[in-house]
Amino acid sequence: MHKFKDVDKEKEAQRIAKIKNFTIDFCILFGACCVSAFSTVGVMIPNGLTSGGITGVARILQNFVEVDFSILYYGLSAIVLIMVVIFIGWKELKKILLLSILYPAVLFLFEQMEFQLLETKDILLAAVFCGVFSGIYIGLIFWRGYASAGTDAIAKIICLKICPHAGLSKVLLMLDAVVIISSAFVYGRNIALYALITQMILTKTSEMVMYGFASKTVQLSILTSKPEQMSEFIMNEMDRGLTSLEVRGEYTHETKRQLMFICSPRESAIARKKLSEIDPNAFVSVTKVETVWGYGKGFSNIDEK
Repeated sequence: MHKFKDVDKEKEAQRIAKIKNFTIDFCILFGACCVSAFSTVGVMIPNGLTSGGITGVARILQNFVEVDFSILYYGLSAIVLIMVVIFIGWKELKKILLLSILYPAVLFLFEQMEFQLLETKDILLAAVFCGVFSGIYIGLIFWRGYASAGTDAIAKIICLKICPHAGLSKVLLMLDAVVIISSAFVYGRNIALYALITQMILTKTSEMVMYGFASKTVQLSILTSKPEQMSEFIMNEMDRGLTSLEVRGEYTHETKRQLMFICSPRESAIARKKLSEIDPNAFVSVTKVETVWGYGKGFSNIDEK
């Protein structure tokens, strides 16, 4: 009887922990959406700028149709959501659904406020601040293990269905480059070059938000009481290979399985979020990796010149 009560208490504790984690996630994501919406509505659009990703596509379309930016963004997000369901499946949809609804809604609210950051039009200053604010947004949502219905989802579809041997980061870079180059034909070459500046600052800022000045590749060593469940998540959900070995704690004299794998800082945040759900008492060490040679997604080939 006591055993069943303990199980019920454990389930209730897990349910409360999930609600608490989701509440924290939602508050952080809402704040991140506000920062990004302010960047787009209060800095980018008033100064006639654009950027890569879905935001850049919406800016290009806005030049041809008289529709609010938030409505265009909603439509593009919906198209990406449909593509994800068709080509990847419902599991991937769960990761991007929240932000696909929340961010355009926040964009719409900021459009109604009609305020600007800069007192006078300054394209260079606007490009810098757009990169900083958008980088904060990207860094925060990746840190919490979420994603949006943007070019990163399209890049994942391309990697899975068209170019399975191409690295996700390379495909994403190519897509952003296509959007920025396309914007040159609509807004001019100078605006496209400013968009490139914004994109570079965005990338560096997001990395700093997630891991300070850490490298782009990290190695995770995980000691958990649920290694099978975590291994399945890493291999099937994150699509990463991993190594496991038996280790012995000299203080407790207990033997456990240690999981080790290499991934990007964004993926390490996803692994951390999963661990917090299944085993809050897990022990994880994160080591920055300067470079990785070998066959694998996102890594350099060992014979690459």
